[in-house]
Amino acid sequence: MAVALERRRWLSRNPPLTRIDVNTAAATLRYYRDGALVDERKVIVGEPGKETPALSSPIYRVVANPTWTIPKSIQHGELAGVSRRYLRAHNMFRRGGWIVQRSGRGNALGLVKFDMHNQHAIYLHDTSSRHLFERSQRHLSHGCVRVADALGFAEMLAEQEGVASEWQRARDTGRQRFVALPREIPVRMLYHNVFVASEGQVAYRTDPYGWNAPIAAALGFSGKGASVAKPEAIDVGP
Repeated sequence: MAVALERRRWLSRNPPLTRIDVNTAAATLRYYRDGALVDERKVIVGEPGKETPALSSPIYRVVANPTWTIPKSIQHGELAGVSRRYLRAHNMFRRGGWIVQRSGRGNALGLVKFDMHNQHAIYLHDTSSRHLFERSQRHLSHGCVRVADALGFAEMLAEQEGVASEWQRARDTGRQRFVALPREIPVRMLYHNVFVASEGQVAYRTDPYGWNAPIAAALGFSGKGASVAKPEAIDVGP
């Protein structure tokens, strides 16, 4: 509790009234508009060792039917030495030394991506592995944030931001298309394993990244910290 309160102390007392807060410790997302909580949903975030970093970074455009240019870390890791048959089976091809996955429901980014400004190449997106949202432990990605019912979330944002018709036209092409938002929507990646749930009670989660121990020590606490998550690697995705 003391560590959670210390983390709260670091935050601005006046956050943007319209914003998206991703709690990476609890793997949940909250969307506030004009100061009111209007949406809450599950997310999948980085696994230990590939943690989703704590940062503030806005969404500036929505991508319909995204392609996925696979990072070199994955290309030389999980996908090292894959065959041409594997690439064809997963709708992938090689281009200029990179592996690219074409648009479609089988794409690891799913059918929508939310581009953000940051130096970590972190963004929100859909996924082709939607069944993973049913897991209680959702620290499974390579660092990016997969959003439950991301298409519904994109449609809501597009409607509220006045670009719904442009978004639908982009979707209907079946190809990668970019829809700029008229204003950027701030996103905060937070790490709160103790927080107030939507029902009003205090909720507790594990310390999945093991980030609390140094803060606890600085506050003068000692002893065993909270449990650290140890999820299994079960798919290839950002």
